[in-house]
Amino acid sequence: MFSKLDTVAARYDELTQMLSQPDALSDMERWRALSREHAELEPIARSYRAYRKKQEERDAALAEAEKETGEMRALLLDEAQECRQQLAAMERELKVLLLPKDKNDEGGCTLEIRAGAGGEEAALFAYDLYRMYQGYCEKHRFRWEIVDLNETELGGMKEAIVNIDGKGAYARLKYESGVHRVQRVPETESQGRIHTSTVTVAVLPEAQEVDVTIDEKDVRVDLFRSSGAGGQKVNKTETAIRLTHFPTGIVVTCQDERSQLKNKEKAYRVLRSRLYDYYNSRAVSAEAANRKSLVGTGDRSERIRTYNFPQSRITDHRIGLSLHSMEAFLAGDLDAMIDALARADTERRLSQADE
Repeated sequence: MFSKLDTVAARYDELTQMLSQPDALSDMERWRALSREHAELEPIARSYRAYRKKQEERDAALAEAEKETGEMRALLLDEAQECRQQLAAMERELKVLLLPKDKNDEGGCTLEIRAGAGGEEAALFAYDLYRMYQGYCEKHRFRWEIVDLNETELGGMKEAIVNIDGKGAYARLKYESGVHRVQRVPETESQGRIHTSTVTVAVLPEAQEVDVTIDEKDVRVDLFRSSGAGGQKVNKTETAIRLTHFPTGIVVTCQDERSQLKNKEKAYRVLRSRLYDYYNSRAVSAEAANRKSLVGTGDRSERIRTYNFPQSRITDHRIGLSLHSMEAFLAGDLDAMIDALARADTERRLSQADE
């Protein structure tokens, strides 16, 4: 680890020197690339510098303790021990900083919510999750852009596709992929019996054009009229778009906008994200089979969480964490759960790095 840290620190100093040269701005593209690399290495370099300084403090205290006796020697040895404890914490932080970064973490994502088993109750809960994620995005100032929303006549929804923009949106929401189960008494239940329903959530990283190239010859574009529950949001002109990608069979529909062009742009953005996820999933399928962990694989079929309304309890089965704050949670207060999942994922990756 320390040889790698030495290399990072040397490269950081080299970049600092290069960016300070008068001719650094002569090639803007190169300057941006160097600046980006410099920014990525800066947290590691600074933490490593602080670690080295703390080592020097420990060594100085031990050296002085060798010259002293009595109370002064005891004080210096206590100071050295405190430095050791701080160094252990700093070393762990450095290990975390050296973990490979997910290149998608800084970007946005596509959120897909679909009602599963449970009929209209599943559709109602799907809409609850839709509002929950919308509230979370509002709290974090992520931009919420509806691509498709298929509502039911009783106030639920069969499916929703949303593009979410914002720095770190994917990093925060990527742990939400999987099957969400609800246990509650439906309003239509006269006997007071608890019903169990499911909703599937998928969070796909936003793919850039450089990540996925789409050949237009591989895509069929169909136009149709927008529709909605009970005649809502009906558009009498053919502005809705359906894209069918022949090689993979992936179909994307967008009918939220009144503009055909905007619907097409949104649909292609979702198609690009789905293709990125499709090809990336196939490429890492062998790795995924070996990384079943505390936070799971992100498999859409994996049951990840149960929402028990009678007990106002939300339980994440991957890490065994239960929260008793249903109202706040469904209002978008997800940070405690997401932070715990992120910590569990970091611990898993650290343990794998130590193997």
